[in-house]
Amino acid sequence: MSELSSVVWPQVILFGDSITQFSFDSQGWGSAIANKLARKCDVVNRGLSGYNSRWAKIVLPRIMGSVDGQSVAAVTIFFGANDSALQDRNPQQHIPLQEYTANLRSMVQQLGSLGIPKDKVILIAPPPLDEPTWEKECQLKGTSLNRLNAVTGQYAQACVQAGAECGTEVLDLWTLMQENGQDFTSYLSDGLHLSERGSEFVAQHLWGLLEKCVAPLPFILPYWGDVDPLSPKTSLLADNPTT
Repeated sequence: MSELSSVVWPQVILFGDSITQFSFDSQGWGSAIANKLARKCDVVNRGLSGYNSRWAKIVLPRIMGSVDGQSVAAVTIFFGANDSALQDRNPQQHIPLQEYTANLRSMVQQLGSLGIPKDKVILIAPPPLDEPTWEKECQLKGTSLNRLNAVTGQYAQACVQAGAECGTEVLDLWTLMQENGQDFTSYLSDGLHLSERGSEFVAQHLWGLLEKCVAPLPFILPYWGDVDPLSPKTSLLADNPTT
């Protein structure tokens, strides 16, 4: 009997800070995307709580080192919520605006060197900040308000700029969540991180960009109704394990 080829699941890699790390929580946006892509690819959570784009740029090669670029269907890069922290109140996480833009460009270039083209990369700009609610969170930790929505907006604009320069898609949450003056506060659980409604919003809008990357992916292994019950090996061990 000839050696059988392994079944290789393509990957969608979610790379970001805590908003990405928490995306696999119940009703999270990452979970919703993974559910949509069941039997087509693996959705891999590489969210790193508290990280900024400077640290992300450093660890990206380590995270992607064992990944076959040819098997990657898409990568999201979602930083900015920590980069935009005010320098005088949160110097550990703060990253200057120009460096933030440069870091995003660098990460897109790094992915390109691994065989992941720009049309498979989606940059995600940070969501708006609900200052009164986040200030309460800061006070509980014994600190003062360390972020401002207007400053977060500058970083979101920088993310959009980086996407234009790199030729990648950008999901501008900061703008979308405040479109037409809508109240965005229900999209956030603590003023910074996403609520269930916010995750639903992200999943819906991200899918609109992600769908074209994953549309060509076939259904992996035969549908159960197509398996020959009298000779299942004929169906399940065929050279092409997808339908």
